Amino acid sequence: LTFPLLSVTLLVSFGSSMLYGYNLAVVNSPAEYIKAFYNATWSQRYGHGLAPGPLTLLYALTVSIFALGGLAGSLLVGVLVERYGRNGALSRSALLVLLAGGFMGFSRELGSPEMVIIGRSITGLHSGGCFLGCAQPLPRGSNLRGFLGLMPSFFICLGVFSAQVLGLPELLGKDRFWPLFLSVVVVPASLQLLLLHCFPESPRYLLIERNDVCGATKALHRFLGTPDVQDVIEEMREEQRSLSSMEMVSVWQLLRDRSVRWQTLSVVVVNAGMQLSGIDAIWFYTNTIFENAGIPASQIPYTTMGTGAIEVVAGLIGCFTIERVGRRPLIITGFCAMGVCSAGITISLLLQAALPWMRYVSVACVVGIIAGFCMGPAGVPFLMTAELFMQSHRPAAYIVGGSLNWLCNFTIGFIFPFLQMSAGAFCYLLFCGVCLLVALYVYLVIPETKNKTFMEISHIFA
Repeated sequence: LTFPLLSVTLLVSFGSSMLYGYNLAVVNSPAEYIKAFYNATWSQRYGHGLAPGPLTLLYALTVSIFALGGLAGSLLVGVLVERYGRNGALSRSALLVLLAGGFMGFSRELGSPEMVIIGRSITGLHSGGCFLGCAQPLPRGSNLRGFLGLMPSFFICLGVFSAQVLGLPELLGKDRFWPLFLSVVVVPASLQLLLLHCFPESPRYLLIERNDVCGATKALHRFLGTPDVQDVIEEMREEQRSLSSMEMVSVWQLLRDRSVRWQTLSVVVVNAGMQLSGIDAIWFYTNTIFENAGIPASQIPYTTMGTGAIEVVAGLIGCFTIERVGRRPLIITGFCAMGVCSAGITISLLLQAALPWMRYVSVACVVGIIAGFCMGPAGVPFLMTAELFMQSHRPAAYIVGGSLNWLCNFTIGFIFPFLQMSAGAFCYLLFCGVCLLVALYVYLVIPETKNKTFMEISHIFA
């Protein structure tokens, strides 16, 4: 692992994946302030405030519109990369963040809740391509693929933690600071925009898409730190020849291809389960969950920050253990832990009236859900999607997985407040069931993909 390769991975993750994590959690702390702004603006415009139901609906839209933007971004990212290259696509998407920061930062001054919602949707559009990254020029079989593949998921956890720290009352967690809190996203985006030009374009893009052998060789020398890159060049040439003689499969063709039906179903189950596990409800509405659990209001921001610190540690553990223990154990263990802890939240909420100490069990269960997610389900599904399919099927598989991911993210973000109001403590049993069923599916159906070729994986599925 060379310094330039690590640096570009960190830079891309900092300006993309970290922003995704930040935007997941940034709406949690200032929720009451944003609702108050919406209510006051509505009263100024129409002479009366919003009823609790419509206010909850408007705020749920603000939270979940981020995922609809992400869905659009995930569908557009392939076109952008093909046209502008990976660095070019990342630079252009960073400009979107600057625009979104402006909308959200000036929304209160201009008395416009619509600007908050538009800004959230634009940050989602940027985050739709946040796993674009720069393809790591690693030889086949390199033991760094899993580590670098989970690096974005670690930065998502770091982004969530950053939002929780900045949301403390001593920092930006006050009424007058919430527009600034939402628009802090411009800082990492600006740094990425300034520093990205210091690194060469992705060698794979230069060689395979542009047929620029000289440029790809120079980029590999820079990234790998060695003059002998012929093996990697030959590997990419082999891939180029394979792609030139290969017809890419559309989404419709993928869904109808019986030879990969189990792989396709696995992508659907794992990606949908990743979001329907309830992790987004935890990130979007952490303070509300802790409030319902009976945690004193003055302690909630610090309790939330503590959960964020634990998820960063869990993300690091996942990065450093994936190549040792494999993909399958991490994802099964993660989903099982999330399922058990979701049931634990229900039990603790039901018993907390009789047993006040149960509120701390609720906190421990929230920590368990987040830690379980960050250790496996946060990043492994994206690695598995690449490893379950040959090159001709991968783009369509990523579209299927990514679209499901964002649609389920929107669904949970939008319906959770209403689900919580109608089902109370029992709403977490839904998440428990999803997590345990996904873990069972992975255990019964999906093989270990570490150090296996596509043909080997196909034979296992067959």
